[in-house]
Amino acid sequence: MFEGQSQDSLESMMKANPEFRQLYYRHRELDKKAADASLGVLPLDDQTLADMKRQKLALKSQLQTMYERITN
Repeated sequence: MFEGQSQDSLESMMKANPEFRQLYYRHRELDKKAADASLGVLPLDDQTLADMKRQKLALKSQLQTMYERITN
């Protein structure tokens, strides 16, 4: 998600901002569940998977906005 950013920068952001950290870990959780569902490891119906992907995308957008606001 933050491929162009240094790991140190991301870690300091998570330490300094609990909301960012919470959203980041929630995004990672949804990402793993969506990947598991795509592989057939986690059985989900199509609607649930679509909802999960929408939540993940909304979190990504929110995280990117927060990151840019704080680092710029």
